[in-house]
Amino acid sequence: MKSTMTPLENRLHYPLGDQLPAPGDTLEVAPGVFWLRMGLPFALDHINLWLLRDVRDGVVGWTAVDCGIDNALTRQHWAAVLDKHLQGAPLWRVIVTHMHPDHLGLGHWLCERWNAQLWISFTDYQAAMLATMHHDSFGGDGAAQFFERHGLHDPASLDQVRSRVTYYAGMVPKIPAQFHRLQDGLKVVINGQAWQCISGFGHAPEHMALYQADRGLLISGDMVLPRISTNVSVYDAEPEADNLRLFLNSIDKFKPLRADTLTLPSHGKPFVGLHERIEQLHNHHRDRLDEVLQACAQKPCSAHDVLPVLFKRALDLHQTTFAMGEAVAHLHCLWHAGQLVRQRDTRGVWRFTSAATPRL
Repeated sequence: MKSTMTPLENRLHYPLGDQLPAPGDTLEVAPGVFWLRMGLPFALDHINLWLLRDVRDGVVGWTAVDCGIDNALTRQHWAAVLDKHLQGAPLWRVIVTHMHPDHLGLGHWLCERWNAQLWISFTDYQAAMLATMHHDSFGGDGAAQFFERHGLHDPASLDQVRSRVTYYAGMVPKIPAQFHRLQDGLKVVINGQAWQCISGFGHAPEHMALYQADRGLLISGDMVLPRISTNVSVYDAEPEADNLRLFLNSIDKFKPLRADTLTLPSHGKPFVGLHERIEQLHNHHRDRLDEVLQACAQKPCSAHDVLPVLFKRALDLHQTTFAMGEAVAHLHCLWHAGQLVRQRDTRGVWRFTSAATPRL
């Protein structure tokens, strides 16, 4: 079969080749570490989850990392996996890297069905609780107004954003009432081995990756992905955030890790080449920032204006909302660095201009 890998991917090493776990089954990627792959109803059509053997006081049990969204098919596949692997053994805990629906959605069901504990950062736990209680999270009037202030004026698109009032709660209907806090530097003992928490920002409020130093294993969540760049957006709840700078600073925290680290990402295949991938991500965003800076030197630009600069393909509404958030993140990175200035135009839209260019 002809390889579909990009030139950048070809500079990484995939120890398992093209192997993928079958739906409702697992693939062992390291002793006691099993890979699950669940479907998603988006263009990004899957998420990787992890099941770790976890013996405590001589009792064989398991720890799960991330959950998938809450729908019937994901429940069916999890039930098949756990019936096969647990065979009456306990699921001690469910560790969640961050609060996004594909990572946390089924957490309540797993915790309730197997009497497991939820482990997550405090910030992401609180953000998830708010998002399930407020139906306008990730949609609604606030999001529509935010996008409009950044140049999205298509009435049909704005109406769809306003109507998307159950986006988060539809995939994360419930959050466990109790949790254990993950925080940067904390060492979680799984099967007698310490997994160190490494916090990351920019993609989620307080993302937690897990690193097992002795074996060189990194569960990277969404912070480092092999094929695509992680979505880094600015949202209406924190409208002046500099999330791209937070993200780029965060991935540098992985640089001291072993060069032969096997990275277990949330999307794509397990790979070796962490340091190479970090450099690729920095280069990618440096190039996109240069392109945005050049566009803003030509004329004052809104986030909507720079969509075709950042994205060379047609976008549906779901993709456009993510793309708008990313466009704002790139503009804000340059604005906070003093390379762009911003000003509202007569329609109330934020437009960004090179700091060396006369303002509106």
